[in-house]
Amino acid sequence: MTTDGFDRSGESSRSGGPDEDLAWETLDSAVDYSCPGFDVRRDEVRLPGGRETEFHSVDEPGTVVVLPFTPDGDVVLVEEWRQAVGRVNRGLPAGTVEATDGDDLAAAARRELREETGHEAGTTSHLTTVEPANGIANSVHHYFLARGCRPSAEQELDADESIRPVVADYDEFRASVFAGDVRDGRAVLAVSRYEAGE
Repeated sequence: MTTDGFDRSGESSRSGGPDEDLAWETLDSAVDYSCPGFDVRRDEVRLPGGRETEFHSVDEPGTVVVLPFTPDGDVVLVEEWRQAVGRVNRGLPAGTVEATDGDDLAAAARRELREETGHEAGTTSHLTTVEPANGIANSVHHYFLARGCRPSAEQELDADESIRPVVADYDEFRASVFAGDVRDGRAVLAVSRYEAGE
């Protein structure tokens, strides 16, 4: 079963509930293209009115996103080249949940923080979970708050990562988020959710 509510084996998972009049029936599903990090999936679907068509979407594993604070209250950020937009992006440590993480999402968050920034979290707590682009992807992002983060290791970057960790004043970063100067959606959501809960 996938996060969109369908069994990719081709059997619809519609249960006759209140949303049945909106649900699409998945007739068949296959991966059209695979690359490191995600697949492009093609579903053959039947729409509520009976018409059959194809729908393509991005299929990717779960992701953890970390809003990390140092003991002094500064925030640990990453500056990373983003090829899709052709610029360096200032955002938060984030990465794929790996099979070795099992169901321990907090462990995945601590690992990504360490690998991307060289910082170790003192404590972690779940902030929120969202589907950031569920019109085109089955992505699920799990956000964590990390406190007491201290530099303790060297970065362990993937071969296709160009990342520079930086420690910044949180109030200044928050102001830049709310001023619209930060374009990274994950950073904007994390800071907004954190501020809403304070």
